[in-house]
Amino acid sequence: MFNDLSSPAALIASRRSGKPRDMVGPGPSEAELRAIIGQAARVPDHGKLFPWRFHIITDRDAFENLLTSAFRTERNVPEKVSLQALKDFARQGEAIVCVTSVPVQPSAIPLWEQELSAGAACLNLLYAVHAAGYVGCWLTGWPSFSETVRDAFDGPGSRIAGFIFIGSPGQPLEERPRPTLDMVVKSWPPKG
Repeated sequence: MFNDLSSPAALIASRRSGKPRDMVGPGPSEAELRAIIGQAARVPDHGKLFPWRFHIITDRDAFENLLTSAFRTERNVPEKVSLQALKDFARQGEAIVCVTSVPVQPSAIPLWEQELSAGAACLNLLYAVHAAGYVGCWLTGWPSFSETVRDAFDGPGSRIAGFIFIGSPGQPLEERPRPTLDMVVKSWPPKG
């Protein structure tokens, strides 16, 4: 186990992202991954619309081919994205789950609420991965904004919320800078 399960608060406080390139085996079994995703799906979902999907990427060759094909045909690829970086992206981690935002339209539930629910699904997935004893990382990058890549998962009207890479840490996990509460918490109405 790579986490502190002594309490829910300790679990939340101990979650760290791992770099996908540093992840090693073991990763979750198919049964573990399905249980992790089942936990991730327990998010706020106004209207019970399930406006998100979890795609387990089981064929890394096909995923690499999708990314490289999209790279070669699309015109909106930033200069900093390289073909090698996309090949590496497709091969990192022991498991990859693509989480998509699939809003239900028309609906009385605002689009923004549905998109927030997809983001919550990504975060829940990271916490479920951590609770299961693995490390996760939520990445977007160019593949998340490629229409070709998006269409391979859920098609027009959807968006890729991110790719969640899962494995065991091959390097010590680093603590990143965190804001002080004074930086991010405000009283309302403001005093003064």
